[in-house]
Amino acid sequence: MNYRVQPTAQVAETAEVGAGSSVWELAQIREDARLGEGCVIGRGAYVGTGVRMGDNCKLQNYALVYEPAELGNGVFIGPAVVLTNDHYPRSVDADFQQKRGGDWEAVGVKIADGASVGARAVCVAPLTIGRWAMIAAGAVVTKDVPDFALVVGVPARRIGWVGHEGVKLTERAGEPGVWECPKSGRLYRETDGVLTEA
Repeated sequence: MNYRVQPTAQVAETAEVGAGSSVWELAQIREDARLGEGCVIGRGAYVGTGVRMGDNCKLQNYALVYEPAELGNGVFIGPAVVLTNDHYPRSVDADFQQKRGGDWEAVGVKIADGASVGARAVCVAPLTIGRWAMIAAGAVVTKDVPDFALVVGVPARRIGWVGHEGVKLTERAGEPGVWECPKSGRLYRETDGVLTEA
């Protein structure tokens, strides 16, 4: 085994965990989940059946990633984040019969490379979070988030842009639509509500 699992964690026999990954106390990795290399799964975190995660992802303590979620490379999931998977959740049907696995259709959250989801945020599937986007702590995300977007609130709304460093970008004086990272100096261009690297 070329990854580390704490004794109190549960990793299903059919799960794949990449080299150099760590699964901490009380975490659970379900059947057929696939984690890339260098991932960190925090205490009490849950990774559902068949979830796909790229390399170098971090799931902080008590994050809940329900199937069929897909996480790209370098995705950060903060403490107690929830990625839901049922658009119409019910415990029972109209006749008060308890629902079973085949009684509903799972829908997932897709998170692209480099994106971050802050502590206690909830992402209500189905939706996609774009590359390098930043979801603020406590946000409730109910619709797709574009690349590099900074979203906050309930429901979440875009209030700005962030760059690769995660720092809020500033618009360059005299250059409408040109945004700069105050930390790295990297430039980005906004066209019709879409931000791209300049």
